[in-house]
Amino acid sequence: MSDLKRDVRDAKTDVKEAWRNVDGESLGDKVANTTDRAKDELANAGDELHEQADKASREASYQQGRADELSRSR
Repeated sequence: MSDLKRDVRDAKTDVKEAWRNVDGESLGDKVANTTDRAKDELANAGDELHEQADKASREASYQQGRADELSRSR
């Protein structure tokens, strides 16, 4: 899912950059483009962190369930 989000963010930022460059590129445009790219990278990093946390949580729940099942069968 994060690949789709990443692609959408990149496409959105590409469109914004193209729109800003229609009348020529100014220093303000460069700053805005850099800011947009930085925000996108932070959002992508947050998505990746969230996915890894979910994965760790699922694994911990699975291991706890296995431990519970083993303790019941004794």
